Amino acid sequence: MDKTDIIPHLFKTEYGKMVAVLSKTFGMEYLETAEDVVSETFLSALNTWPYKGLPPNPTAWLYTVAKNKLKNHLTRKHTLHKIVSEQLANTHRFDETSIDFSDKNISDSQLQMLFALCHPAISTEAQICLALRILCGLGLGEIADAFLSNKETIHKRLQRAKEKLYAAKIKLEMPDEHEIHKRLDSVVQTIYLLFSEGYYSESNNSIIRKELCVEAFNLAYLLLDNRLTNNHTTNSLMSLMCFHASRLDARRSGNGDTVLYNDQDRARWDTEFIEKGFYYLQQASQWDISSPYYIEASIAYWHTVDNTHPDKWTCILKLYDALLLVKPAPVVALNRIWAFSKVHGNRAAIPEAEQLGLHTNHFYYILLAELYKPVDATKTTEFLTRALHLCKTDTEKEMIRHQLSIRSFTSSTT
Repeated sequence: MDKTDIIPHLFKTEYGKMVAVLSKTFGMEYLETAEDVVSETFLSALNTWPYKGLPPNPTAWLYTVAKNKLKNHLTRKHTLHKIVSEQLANTHRFDETSIDFSDKNISDSQLQMLFALCHPAISTEAQICLALRILCGLGLGEIADAFLSNKETIHKRLQRAKEKLYAAKIKLEMPDEHEIHKRLDSVVQTIYLLFSEGYYSESNNSIIRKELCVEAFNLAYLLLDNRLTNNHTTNSLMSLMCFHASRLDARRSGNGDTVLYNDQDRARWDTEFIEKGFYYLQQASQWDISSPYYIEASIAYWHTVDNTHPDKWTCILKLYDALLLVKPAPVVALNRIWAFSKVHGNRAAIPEAEQLGLHTNHFYYILLAELYKPVDATKTTEFLTRALHLCKTDTEKEMIRHQLSIRSFTSSTT
């Protein structure tokens, strides 16, 4: 890896780990201190490595410098928490054993931080903001883009969320087994929303942000590696993300244009992700329940099946019918109509779609345009134009403009 790339790479992979371990060691009340120390550590690397060269073990260098910086910071503080005061008083030398950066403690600390950030005292939106900032190391600008907001608003949201964490005196420890099951839904939802923001992003004028998908996978693996959180829902979540991730590369052309499912080159689908998705789907099926994530993963599995399979769209439609009962949402309803059209035809699907009346949703008009293609060319153009006015990313607007230009060219040559 190029020297200029290693610091941003390590920031993405190590920032959340370092903040989690430091916060676990000294308590959640020192969360912001941990963030500052880790940021200062990477700034030191940026100011040192390009001139003095890379240390033999860059990750170990970061951990050591962070420990020393934290020691210096806490020593200057006069109002230390009792546990910190005792530790400093009993430690003549703040050596490398003072803070445990072992692989196990890093994983444990990250998982404990994840549950702390997904505490019910904090809104779901704030939970995701905190996860993006603390566990994924995203900057205020990146989070603001993800929420279609601005840095000042995100900063205030993060501060309010942290204040609630401090007020609730939340500790970095795994909840007991009963509490874990109550809190796990929020944790899983946060991870899935993080993945979804990466898989279909409305920020940065880019449909796909792979780095967010990678972070979601890292957090999901933490759940699967723990006995208390390896269950039907977490296996279903991993299966769903694997199936979706298998098509990430195929969703963009060589020119960077968006490629819809029907036009994707199946040779570009990642078979390893598909196999992993099927493995975790089988793991999830060991429990005698069926969560929304399991149904969605099953739908995603059928989308990897060849279109020549006679039962493909019938099975997908039945699964969407089941999903709509437990998760009534516009995106589910729209996707169900698409499956309905594959089973019953476009003409039968059009009135079903129009009943939804999602007039502020650009996907609604994209669906209608697709359904009307073999029926009414004028309607198709009208709905694509409406979708163009409603969609938010430049990448998506370019895709719709391309569709309109094709229709315009076809009309002028017929």
